[in-house]
Amino acid sequence: MTLRLLRQSTRILVINPNSSESMTHGVEEAIRRMSLSPTTEIYTYTAPPSSPPSINTGEDVALSADVVSADLKGKLGDYDAVLVACYSVHPLVQRLARDNPHLAVTGIFEASVLAALSLLGPPVAGVGEGEKERMWGVVTTGKFWEAHLTDGVKHFLGQGRGEGNAKFGGVESTGLNAGDFHGGVDPAVIRQKLREATQRLLGKGPVECVAMGCAGMAGLEDIIRDATREKHGNEQAEKLFVVDGVLAGVGLLETTVKNRRMFRK
Repeated sequence: MTLRLLRQSTRILVINPNSSESMTHGVEEAIRRMSLSPTTEIYTYTAPPSSPPSINTGEDVALSADVVSADLKGKLGDYDAVLVACYSVHPLVQRLARDNPHLAVTGIFEASVLAALSLLGPPVAGVGEGEKERMWGVVTTGKFWEAHLTDGVKHFLGQGRGEGNAKFGGVESTGLNAGDFHGGVDPAVIRQKLREATQRLLGKGPVECVAMGCAGMAGLEDIIRDATREKHGNEQAEKLFVVDGVLAGVGLLETTVKNRRMFRK
């Protein structure tokens, strides 16, 4: 009797590069809501205690990259893909891809940009000013991320720093940090600040898609939708796409692994 393997499993590791277990649990809850192939296996990882509990600055980004790189060195051979679950231009994405060429690697930031662009509809007719591009943007945590993510979007899309992008509405911050979304702050404060940031973004034009710029925001889509309802009514709130970068990243990697197998000898 001859046995042949006709289907392969896909093993994806989701890396939380900060040391907060509660943040990882929030990511896990979001992933559990996904409809994935029965052959896709998802594993999660939380950085060691030497990594920051919340990534709020460029220094935190760099430190978390160094800690996780050292901790995972030589341990990724059994995985097909890795998702870096920090909404930033995180060095781990390039570092892990370079050091582990067998892996498909992306971050939740990069995955959300691709997802948002794929969701935008055709331009809308303006009043006396021709057509206007539908837009997407990001609501995030602290002020630091506004410039960091704006520059990151332009670099990812191959634009110069001074170039405009008619489809990108920019980044609005809540003034909170990632840890605040998991027990650090009164939920009413979180709701109010996220609502205000969302409405500032919506005021920039025909925003059709909002990306949640922090892994800690998983599960807060309804706050963004309620803020849209307040500003533009039920119809636009129901049509709004709210992108969770973790879900976008897992879905993208699941497809990427299949494509690598299908199109590479």
